[in-house]
Amino acid sequence: MAGTHEQVRTDTPTTYTGVSTQSVTAENGIEYAYRDVGHGDVPLVLLQHFRGNLDNWDPALIDALAADRRVVMFDNVGVGATTGRTPNTIEVMAHGAIAFLEAMDLPRVDLLGFSIGSFVAQEIALVRPDLLRRVVLASSAPQGAAGMHGWAREVIGAVGAPETTPQGYISVFFAPTDTSREAGQQAAGRIFGARTTDRDEPTTWQTRQAQYDAVCAWGIPNYSLLQRVASIDLPVFVANGDSDPMILPRYSYLLAGLLPDARVKIYPDSAHGFLFQHHGEFAADVNAFLVEAS
Repeated sequence: MAGTHEQVRTDTPTTYTGVSTQSVTAENGIEYAYRDVGHGDVPLVLLQHFRGNLDNWDPALIDALAADRRVVMFDNVGVGATTGRTPNTIEVMAHGAIAFLEAMDLPRVDLLGFSIGSFVAQEIALVRPDLLRRVVLASSAPQGAAGMHGWAREVIGAVGAPETTPQGYISVFFAPTDTSREAGQQAAGRIFGARTTDRDEPTTWQTRQAQYDAVCAWGIPNYSLLQRVASIDLPVFVANGDSDPMILPRYSYLLAGLLPDARVKIYPDSAHGFLFQHHGEFAADVNAFLVEAS
């Protein structure tokens, strides 16, 4: 059953910077904030990174994706302008995302999960595969992989501090090269400066703590859980940057090797935010992957 919408989506496509923030109330009582751009029969739904909200998507990436399809971004439970408290497990986050899809009356979608969003995407693919057609996992790792328990001190110091800075963001999301850092400055300008009105609510410290709890629990070594991810028999595109300090590229190969139907691509001279640095190439790769199912 569809939820209650505060605003009605128009038929006129627009840019991500100009699209309005809307809301829908699900049967779980949560009011979800979301943005909806582009057109297409099977929408691509995006799941955001650690501490990210609707404004932390790169408009250049969203516009490139939405040129060929409908793209829906939302804040999960307790994140940004969405009501409730952020849960501290990936499993509960996944069920919160499923409630949003049901409230939006989206019976089948493609899913793109980025970072912690890619963990949530894996869980959705395991517990509700009927909802999904194809899955994209960006900067991802399988649950239970050795060496994934928490992040390096300098990484969590940069992105987990009470007050995050553009410099800390760039240090983790972009590689330590002149070309990548320049791309990072450009992406930060688009992300933090392009939208001047109708901005999302900042994520809270409660969201930070809950999400990091979930990340740490996901990374506790458990080899039996590596077999669990092998149950995802949907087509999956796994991608990362070659210098990601947050989720090392070797986890992309591990994840792709466990999945029955997966392909992997590592983007050069880039890190956790490779999809923003290489937004044109990544969007083209994603759209090509999704077109195969059309």
